[in-house]
Amino acid sequence: MASPLLDPPIGFAHRGARALAPDNTLESFALALAMGATGLESDVWLTSDGVAVLDHDGVVRSGMRRRSIGEVSRADLPPHIPTLASLYATCGADFDLSLDVKDPLAGPAVIAVARDVGAEDRLWLCHHRLDTVAGWRPLSAGVRLVDSTRLRLIKEGPERRAARHHALGVDAVNMHAADWSGGLTVLWHRFGRYAFGWDAQQPRVIDSLLAMGIDAIYSDHVDRMVDGLARRRRA
Repeated sequence: MASPLLDPPIGFAHRGARALAPDNTLESFALALAMGATGLESDVWLTSDGVAVLDHDGVVRSGMRRRSIGEVSRADLPPHIPTLASLYATCGADFDLSLDVKDPLAGPAVIAVARDVGAEDRLWLCHHRLDTVAGWRPLSAGVRLVDSTRLRLIKEGPERRAARHHALGVDAVNMHAADWSGGLTVLWHRFGRYAFGWDAQQPRVIDSLLAMGIDAIYSDHVDRMVDGLARRRRA
């Protein structure tokens, strides 16, 4: 079994314990941590009055009308959509938090909220554009930056991409579970970068990723993920 750079690897609960509770709710996030997840994952948007909130689609529905979260003030959002601040207030800050930043302008606000609770160094900001991710580095030396991509989209090749991550101060790459191999985890580790794998739903996929030396996995099924991490510790 290969060794990760992050030991133990992080187990990110995708949108909380969404297999058991409504996703992206405080209930779901708290349940995931209670079940043993060491990280939480969500998507973050800015409201029209500059509040960082957690939601997947970023769309608010009122009858037949649909509006983007960026057009709505925090006070006018449905109560089930939590703010980032309320997540920390409810769950504390003793966990890793991976946020897919759907509104690139949300970066400074998100970092500020995490800094206020002393969680800046456990905040992982993700985006599919590498230049956007790298642009957040001047805002914080401690925040963790993640390039979310697919292997087929890395036109320059994995080695050059890993080298760019090192040069730009991007901490990790996050790719679909099917994209990963043991050789690729070794490659990113050689540049001192972390390897994250998402869509780890089945035990065989979880075990395979962990055997490759992956540094974090994302799963809807917190129980399966926690069990897989326990198996790794016993191996």
